[in-house]
Amino acid sequence: MSYDAQFRVWRGDIEGGELKDYTVEVKEGEVVLDIIHRLQQTQTPDLAVRWNCKAGKCGSCSAEINGRPRLLCMTRMSTFEETDVITVTPMRTFPVMRDLVTDVSFNYKKAREIPSFTPPPNLKPGEYRMQQVDVERSQEFRKCIECFLCQNTCHVVRDHEENKESFAGPRYLMRIAELEMHPLDVADRRNDAQEEHGLGLCNITKCCTEVCPEHIKITDNALIPMKERVADKKYDPIVWLGNKLFRR
Repeated sequence: MSYDAQFRVWRGDIEGGELKDYTVEVKEGEVVLDIIHRLQQTQTPDLAVRWNCKAGKCGSCSAEINGRPRLLCMTRMSTFEETDVITVTPMRTFPVMRDLVTDVSFNYKKAREIPSFTPPPNLKPGEYRMQQVDVERSQEFRKCIECFLCQNTCHVVRDHEENKESFAGPRYLMRIAELEMHPLDVADRRNDAQEEHGLGLCNITKCCTEVCPEHIKITDNALIPMKERVADKKYDPIVWLGNKLFRR
């Protein structure tokens, strides 16, 4: 069973571009990435798209479908009506390289700015011991496939290019929270999260959680708890008094 669908795909590069219309065959059980591949095979072989696993695990095929950040390989054609016009555009937050491929190097730069896991200095590799109950809270964050859909949809950088220098984005604020919650990480990351990585710019709209293909509760389980830890350190009077006494 098949039908002809109307696709509108963005074509261009960093200099500019436009949406172009295509009529393309859709077969039962297909996803949007299948249709993009069919366009390459039958009508426009120079259409650029980034992809790898086609199983929702590599995070490569991120784009925007009808304005919503999604993985091309995890968006089933059966979710649309046969009469729908399906618009596919590159992620808006990042510079376009060509067609549906964007330059996501911003994210790798932010990843390098975060200090790595810091175990106690007296522990050697192979001596790490922890209880499962102590790591359960942060284990959820390890599901991240780095598709950068959360980074793309976050309005702090999506609508404000000037914030990119000072804001790490939800994916890497989640990484900081993961390390801060780790039972064997001894680094205090609260001040850096606020002062160096822009935690205060996040106003917890949960848009990052809504687009996460791994269903990680980024806002509720990472960003809000991290904000609470920062607030405790900076504003809790008991913590303030303890710090004063400790310094003496």
